[in-house]
Amino acid sequence: MKKTKIIATVWPATESEENLVKMYNAGVNIVRFNFSHATFDGARPIADRIKKLNSEGKTNLSLLLDTKGPEIRTGIVENKINLVAGNTVKIVVDASKRWVEDIYCDYEYLLEDIKVGETIIIDSGLCNVKVLEIHGDYLIGEVLNSCVIGSKRHINLPWVRLKLPGITDKDKEDVLFAIENNYDFIAMSFVRNKENIAELRELLAENNASHIKIISKVENQEAIENLEEIVMHSDGVMVARGDLGIEVPIEKLPFYQKEIANLCLKNGKFFIIATHLLETMIENPFPTRAEVSDIYNSVIASADCTMLSGETTTGKYPIEAITMMSKVIIETEKSIQNPHNNFCNEGLNSRDIEKKALIRHSISIAEELDAKAIIILTKTGLLARLAAAFRPNIDVYAFTKNDTSVNYMNILYAIKPLLLPNWTNDYLSNVENAIATLKSKGLLSSQDKIIAVTDIQKDGNEFPIIEIIEVK
Repeated sequence: MKKTKIIATVWPATESEENLVKMYNAGVNIVRFNFSHATFDGARPIADRIKKLNSEGKTNLSLLLDTKGPEIRTGIVENKINLVAGNTVKIVVDASKRWVEDIYCDYEYLLEDIKVGETIIIDSGLCNVKVLEIHGDYLIGEVLNSCVIGSKRHINLPWVRLKLPGITDKDKEDVLFAIENNYDFIAMSFVRNKENIAELRELLAENNASHIKIISKVENQEAIENLEEIVMHSDGVMVARGDLGIEVPIEKLPFYQKEIANLCLKNGKFFIIATHLLETMIENPFPTRAEVSDIYNSVIASADCTMLSGETTTGKYPIEAITMMSKVIIETEKSIQNPHNNFCNEGLNSRDIEKKALIRHSISIAEELDAKAIIILTKTGLLARLAAAFRPNIDVYAFTKNDTSVNYMNILYAIKPLLLPNWTNDYLSNVENAIATLKSKGLLSSQDKIIAVTDIQKDGNEFPIIEIIEVK
């Protein structure tokens, strides 16, 4: 069983019940809905389908809603605009003043925020325009490479500190949809600072949905400048290499990916590596050697998750792409021996710190005694998060009585979450039931040695304990 989890985006190529089961069996743990394109009417039946399959025991999939975020785009054009390298182009912020060959930008502060000499990137780098002159209601730029511009193309403004909201009105509607439909994660697009995260956390709290975990997508220069505070205030972080690779010099992208990974590991936060991991499998049944190496390096970097986007939405080989990713992950993990590095106590109370120490020692004991597995009993998933942050080398089965905790733990490195429906306040009964469950699934056998970590109740207080057990 792989320790690194897989997130797969769902839509036309994979939305059927049959394909959802195939995705799960191929190795998917979390299903992503990209609300840059998704609609409520389209997403609702797919989410209901997944919940039905989960309830029937055919899948164990969590739901992730990826917001559109505050984007900047060009306007709608009747005919595509042909731009020739070396020529100049006018860019306006008032659509009523746009001539046929002018480009409209919907960022109202463009003219006051941009500077002469800076570059405007259009359509993910297909067209770059260097600013030459700035006037009252337009600017003149030099076209750096020939291109054709259609309607609503994405615009990036590297190095510009944008005056955009953390959460747009559309994002608020989408988050409320996620709450109503029991999603487990919100991936927040174009996060720039900790205030953006606080705004989303407040919206979730106001709607009794603080259990939904916030994944901050790092995809612009301002986020890189505020990286440490973003990591500290997020539940998890996504290295969104698509826009990030446009906003920063492309040669620096691997460095920033490593920096994000190191900060997440230092702070005990889960992180996801996304974009272009198997891009060629959208059209081809086999990946490039570079893509296989990219997945390998993502696993070596200790990512909790790797993610597929177009490969599983519009791709011709969605199940094959998931299978390939799983195979590379499993093969890579055979060569890994994690050192269980410590991480900071930020955000942990004194009892949590005790649990963290207990978890760390339980992992060391399990390895020293060559135990078959670690069993964790947890209500909220905190013990599992602490265990995952230490990157265990053996299987960790986390039992809980809450569906929301199962769904949260699906994203954590090496954690195999299971629901324990007959949960009681007697920890001995819970451990026995957990062992019986694993035996019934063929995951444990008689005389296997396991380490159990749980809380016991005494005088109205909870105390974390470790127990060494030989399976009867």
